[in-house]
Amino acid sequence: MAKLDGHVAAITGAAGGIGQAIATRFAAEGAAVALLDLDLDGATKIADDLAKTGARAVATRIDVTDEHSVEAAFKDVASSIGAVDILVNSAAIADGAPIAEMQTDMWDRMFAINLRGTFLCCRAALPGMQEKGWGRIVNMASEVAMRGHPGLSHYAASKAGVIAMTKCLALEVAGDNIRANVVAPGPTDTSMLSEIDEETLANLISELMPIGRLGKPEEIAAAALYLASDDADFCIGTTLNINGGTYRQ
Repeated sequence: MAKLDGHVAAITGAAGGIGQAIATRFAAEGAAVALLDLDLDGATKIADDLAKTGARAVATRIDVTDEHSVEAAFKDVASSIGAVDILVNSAAIADGAPIAEMQTDMWDRMFAINLRGTFLCCRAALPGMQEKGWGRIVNMASEVAMRGHPGLSHYAASKAGVIAMTKCLALEVAGDNIRANVVAPGPTDTSMLSEIDEETLANLISELMPIGRLGKPEEIAAAALYLASDDADFCIGTTLNINGGTYRQ
């Protein structure tokens, strides 16, 4: 029996990168998957590809910063493939600037997507999980939230907020047989790193990553699968660091 047979998983940011890898892995493990993304065309293509393998997969447009969009997306998923009992909040952005040069709207947008969006999606998914008496929430943070890095104060702070919020949420819902945990990836080979020049990227790998390479989206997906399955029933508010050695605790 596959690890996620009988479950309905919603993955935000699923039109590419880590979110796409998670949706693909969860579908292979038997879950019906909803790929939620602002890029509906991208999410639909991936959902169609998964459906060709025999998986139940749908795509739904979502703006994680907008309360009404989030509520509508989860209602659409429930009506098409069932109430969500596994949620992975993978939608995120990353950019950089020193605090002295950072514009307020840059700070606000980071928090709107990375933290507010995670909150809104958690809240939307909880009623279905509570009704079912089982649920898994996997929130994506970053090792930068714990290590820090120049020019990434807004990104690090938003991801630290995700970790803190998840710890509180985990305690609130443990009695409902819902487990909320965090995956904190290190630098991973996705489009989020595409704007970094080759020299800077090489220095990042040589100076900060003992493993000597970027992470693979599939490696992050494997960690998310663990936390989304019954194997992680004893994990409550855990942060799982998958980072190639950039942060060790």
